[in-house]
Amino acid sequence: MYSKTLETVATRRTRIERHFDPESVRQMKAAAESDLTVGGPDLAAHAFGGRLVDECSLFVAPITVGSGKRSLPDNVRMDLELLDVRRFGNGMVHLRYRVRT
Repeated sequence: MYSKTLETVATRRTRIERHFDPESVRQMKAAAESDLTVGGPDLAAHAFGGRLVDECSLFVAPITVGSGKRSLPDNVRMDLELLDVRRFGNGMVHLRYRVRT
C-alpha cells in the first residue's frame, strides 16, 4: 500500500510504502501469485509512467461533471487492445484493455 499519511495497516500481509519505486513494483509483480491492482489517479499515473500496467479497466459514466482528477496521466502513450465491453442498464460502460507491447 502506498500512503503518505497512514500510520498502520489492517492486515499482516500489508505494508506501507511512502514513495513509489517502479523497480520495487516490478519485483512485486514478478513474485506475485495473483494480479496486483492499482487504484486512484495519482498512483495509477506513477504505474502508467513506469510502464507497469498490463491491463486497464475504465468505467465510463453517462454524466458530465467538468472537473476533478484525470483518470489517465499526461505524456504517457500506450497502445491498447480492447478485451471486453460490458454495458450496464444505467448507461455505465466498463471497458477492459490489454496494453500492447
